[in-house]
Amino acid sequence: MYSKVSDHTIVANLIRRLRVTQRAMERAMLGVSLRDKIRNVEIRSRTRVTDIAQRVAKLKWQWGIEGWTLGSQGAGMAPRTGKRSVGRPPTLDGRH
Repeated sequence: MYSKVSDHTIVANLIRRLRVTQRAMERAMLGVSLRDKIRNVEIRSRTRVTDIAQRVAKLKWQWGIEGWTLGSQGAGMAPRTGKRSVGRPPTLDGRH
């Protein structure tokens, strides 16, 4: 049976996996293992690498803002103004 998973859960799992992978790479950069029990904050301060989750959130926010501002350029992303037309839209050859 197929279980429905929300998009938020999928994105949260991807971000968590990215964070784990990034921390593993940072530990490899420093030559540190998990057995050394060094906190992630300390590792982050030593490597001075930006957090991938913060970067993703920033880019996602910027993309969302750009998507709404593209309407003036004809990209079809602007919020609708006025009323919608009634009926089925015509096809390219003019028939319904």
